[in-house]
Parts: sequence; C-alpha cells; structure tokens
Amino acid sequence: MKQQYTKVFLKHLDKSTDDIAVEQHLKLWWKNTRDKQVGGLRLTDEGFDMLHQLNITMYDVPFPKEMKLTSQVIIFLDKFIDCPYFLTQSGIYVTNEKKAVELSLFSGDINRYGMTKTLKKFTKTD
Repeated sequence: MKQQYTKVFLKHLDKSTDDIAVEQHLKLWWKNTRDKQVGGLRLTDEGFDMLHQLNITMYDVPFPKEMKLTSQVIIFLDKFIDCPYFLTQSGIYVTNEKKAVELSLFSGDINRYGMTKTLKKFTKTD
C-alpha cells in the first residue's frame, strides 16, 4: 500500500517513480517501512510536509487534553488507520474524510475508538 502511495506522490511531484526512488522516499516519508496489507501509513515530518506541498487535504482531529499518546495507542493506530496520517502530541491528521468523521465522533479519544474497533472486529458474524 505504501509503495502505491509513494509512487503516486512522486508522480505528482514530477519525480522518478523507479524502484530506487520509491525505496528512498519510503524511508523519508513513512515511519514504518515494512510492507503491510493493512495500516502502517503513519507519515514522518517529511512525509507530512510533502502532502502539504501537494495540497492534499488533511483533517485535524484533536485528542482530548487528558489523553496520553502511549506506544499502545500508536500500535493500535498503525493497525486501524487505513489512510496516510500524521501524529502530534495533541492530535492526528488524516487524509480520509470518513476516517476524520469517525475519529471526531469519539471526540478524538483514540482509546475509546480503538476499543470499539476491536470489539466490532471480534463480534463480527459472517
């Protein structure tokens, strides 16, 4: 997934999309460079700046003041956020409007959002 995003971003920046360029930019733009089927789309500072350069809409969802950004929260986000995103200590920026609305419905409380997503995943009937 990250490779496809990286190629599209490079193309829109009028840069090479060959394998070498993609590998270089994967390391620059993404926090987790491992290839995953779902998630793993957290941006680095350079990746966030690149999205601004491309004028890609980012939706800012602030966290509640009392919420702490723990490693458990970061791991959860890596699994469940399925669009490029950027984390700060005070909130999350996402590129998907639907995801921004979902997060906003939980007032940015990622812990509650994560619990709900996890419960839904395990109670899903086929």
